Amino acid sequence: MPPSSLARALALSCHPVPSVAVAALTAGLAGLAGLSLGRAVLVTAAVFTGQLSIGWSNDYLDAERDRAVHRVDKPVASGAVAPSVAGAAAGVALVLTVALSASLGWPGGAAALVIVASGLLYNLGLKARVLSWLPYAIAFGMLPAVATLSAWPPRWPAAWASTAAALIGVAAHLANVLPDLSEDLATGVRGLPHRLGARATALTGAAILLTASAVILFGPGGQPSPWRWVGFVAAVLISGTAAATAYRAPSSRRFFLATILIALLDLAFFALNGTRL
Repeated sequence: MPPSSLARALALSCHPVPSVAVAALTAGLAGLAGLSLGRAVLVTAAVFTGQLSIGWSNDYLDAERDRAVHRVDKPVASGAVAPSVAGAAAGVALVLTVALSASLGWPGGAAALVIVASGLLYNLGLKARVLSWLPYAIAFGMLPAVATLSAWPPRWPAAWASTAAALIGVAAHLANVLPDLSEDLATGVRGLPHRLGARATALTGAAILLTASAVILFGPGGQPSPWRWVGFVAAVLISGTAAATAYRAPSSRRFFLATILIALLDLAFFALNGTRL
């Protein structure tokens, strides 16, 4: 295989959309935490390489299961990337994550490592348990903390910020798994979405997204600004439309993309409000 083709397949194997989305959220949170440009880049890089490790290890560990259900969208399962290559890439990314996290110092680096550890535990088996949502809640809930704990002096983010991020993480889990429910069930995976069923998962995910947006609207206290209201209304409209689509067609990826969009919009409208973490 030409190097360019292998590089493209390897890029697709890292789960690029969620990896880039999480990195973008991290960069935004770093800005809201008042980090310098260099510090913000370092924080974002530590989280991004962690996401790469999670994505590649997911495809490496799930290769046989994905082949069994003919997942042609997975480069490792389709043969475009050898499992050993994906595993090696995951290992290199993990080493980079540890190095970048160490350069952040304590406690920001520790928070970054909690995020990648949560993702790896999900890949290693929690995805098939009723607690499949927990790694997402922990990882997303720690995103604001990576930014604030990397500031000087280090500080924990406000409780409402961590709560909203954790809720968005749980919604992302439900939306991400929803299109693959039948394939997962065929290979013995029974996480929370599989036990809820497709329609209940769609409705639950939408409700959690709206709860997260409400926490962002009212959590900081005081009278919500017009920008925060705009963000909340946008979240209501987008999540409602996406949930309706997912309810009718669970295999659609629109709900997952809508979850990412809502998270980015919540961050953007909160930034326009001028509030810091």
